[in-house]
Amino acid sequence: MKLAHLDLPTGIAGDMTLAALLDAGVDEAAVRAAIDSLGLEGVELHCEEVVKFGFRAKNVRVTHPPQHAHRGLKEITAILDRGKLTPTARDLADRLFHAVAVAEARVHGSTPEAIHFHEVGAIDSIVDIVGCAVAFDLLGADRITCSAVPTGRGRVKIAHGVCPVPAPATAELLKGVPLDAVPVDAELTTPTGAAIVAVLVDGFGDLPAMTVHEVGLGAGDLDLPDRANLLRLFVGTAEDAPRGFGADRVFLLETNLDDETPETIAHASAKLFEAGAVDVFALPATMKKGRSGVVLSVLCPPARREACETVLFAETATFGVRRRLLDRTTRPRREAAVETAFGSVQGKVGPKPGGGELFSPEFDACAKIAADRRVPLRDVYRAAEAAFFAAPPPTPAAASPGHGHDHSHGHDHSHDHSHGHDHSHDHSHGLDHGSDHDHSHDHTHG
Repeated sequence: MKLAHLDLPTGIAGDMTLAALLDAGVDEAAVRAAIDSLGLEGVELHCEEVVKFGFRAKNVRVTHPPQHAHRGLKEITAILDRGKLTPTARDLADRLFHAVAVAEARVHGSTPEAIHFHEVGAIDSIVDIVGCAVAFDLLGADRITCSAVPTGRGRVKIAHGVCPVPAPATAELLKGVPLDAVPVDAELTTPTGAAIVAVLVDGFGDLPAMTVHEVGLGAGDLDLPDRANLLRLFVGTAEDAPRGFGADRVFLLETNLDDETPETIAHASAKLFEAGAVDVFALPATMKKGRSGVVLSVLCPPARREACETVLFAETATFGVRRRLLDRTTRPRREAAVETAFGSVQGKVGPKPGGGELFSPEFDACAKIAADRRVPLRDVYRAAEAAFFAAPPPTPAAASPGHGHDHSHGHDHSHDHSHGHDHSHDHSHGLDHGSDHDHSHDHTHG
């Protein structure tokens, strides 16, 4: 499996991302050809090596004649229609611009179709976005991960006046994304950069287990007083999960409890599921001085770590929480229903690596039937499993949201504690703002 990891010590912008992709070996001529196909008169992409705080990196900038248009989605789409882009690159460019429109519409109380882009509608930002879409398509990574995102701090001047960092559209885009509090008084992450993170990234955390083949460094134009303003792109490979299976990263949070009642732990577990945990479990343990207790363990996506830790401190008397970032393989799942002598039983279906499928009846559904029919729970389970393996195949039930969190606290009887979750990220957020002749956004920050 081919992996790409974005390391963002000083944030992310469109030009920095494109520069890192080219520095990592993406075909520069192919990117230039795609940009030229847009038919933007007088536009040139310049690539050069620079030194930032003693480190070599690649820098890209766009030159073009003076522009004053404030383009909307319709105008952007017309530009993309002229281009000779692969279907994948075109789809990615569309999603990035649509993400901008949705975020800007949210900020200004309008609709995506009525929004007019400022900085993101400028020629240089259009080139950055299309260039990144083409370059990521050429890179062909199966999975893209990213470190926590620093936004910087202070104030930034945009088309709508002076705003706090992160700018409004950037903040919309970064919903659900782990942020890093880097003490730099500057706009480190631009709306274009935030949109790239929101649309492309499958998971967040430290550099994943991988064999690194290329490291690309993209430089921002802003010179920081105490650090190199660079974005690093790691490109490599990792062992594939079984065909059709997924891979992601989760935090394991643990705390030792020796002064909580079972009811308190059950209540805390329910709150943890509400906070976004994908699994919660407690194991008996002998604590110091021979006291009996439990180790309460929580699996959660990186974006929900802080929320789950807050629940642990609020709902238990713990004085500390341990955490580790883990890689995991997830079995795809879909909901289905089977017909038995006791009635319809819902459950989950997942593939087996060697072929075939398994079926796990839902506990709550089986328990309700057992209570209503006054029959043993195990009989309902066995009937559901037997019905699944008999023809015809099970009837699909209401669609579940991708590999969403399974919050059925009764569990599904499969004892699979790596409940999958959705990293598809509906990234309908936003990108850059400002006027065509103001190039301070993406090319003097990030």
